[in-house]
Amino acid sequence: MTLLGHDRYCDELLRQTELFGAALAGADLAATVPTCPEWSLGELTRHLGRAHRWAEAIVRKKATEAVPPGQVPDSAGPADEDPEALGDWLASGAARLAATLRAAGPDTVVWTWAADQRAGFWARRMVHETVVHRADAALTAGVPFDVDADVAADTIDEWLEILAFAQASGDKDAADLRGAGRSIHLHATDAAGAEWLVEFGDDGFSWRRAHEKATVALRGPLTDVLQVFYRRLPAGSDRVEVLGDRELLDFWLERASF
Repeated sequence: MTLLGHDRYCDELLRQTELFGAALAGADLAATVPTCPEWSLGELTRHLGRAHRWAEAIVRKKATEAVPPGQVPDSAGPADEDPEALGDWLASGAARLAATLRAAGPDTVVWTWAADQRAGFWARRMVHETVVHRADAALTAGVPFDVDADVAADTIDEWLEILAFAQASGDKDAADLRGAGRSIHLHATDAAGAEWLVEFGDDGFSWRRAHEKATVALRGPLTDVLQVFYRRLPAGSDRVEVLGDRELLDFWLERASF
């Protein structure tokens, strides 16, 4: 596994937010997000903008515990009726977060909900939060979605790390991801080295980058494999191929949530 580097994460945060904002242009902000049906596109945008501002407050304050959302300034966002203002609000929060992360550096000790208690955690996490919600926005707005291969691969890496952390922390759904003798292979057909093997054991699952035969394989372009693995694209889509025990993949996808 190769992380992208702190400066690259800060750059990518701005780029992914800009692409998210581009998806809003001309879109119906009242439209329901198919992959997050509890939100409209406007609400999805405000969710992401609040996440950026919350992470920025944590890093700026060098917080040792979670910052209450009510203490995060400028977190409400403008109304849906002004899409340009909403896009500007989203961009300004990402810019503020990127600047704060750059000033802090990756090793500043701050609170996180994970084992990694450093500012670098938030740089990586907010990039991938933005990538995945950009997929939601693109689907809602009916515009193309694609991600650079190294960013997409790191997004899958991080998701597997999050699920492993959730399992170790006692998350009920993640705890079910066990059962020796079964495995899942993810195979991106358009990016060298973008392959993963998830192996189930009696005590949980483990994963690594590998090309090996598995109980079930999910094959396709890396962006589409990413979207299936994050439940943003159905496993039955004609953009990917499932070989082997489809029920095992469905079992994983039903429980791999966060």
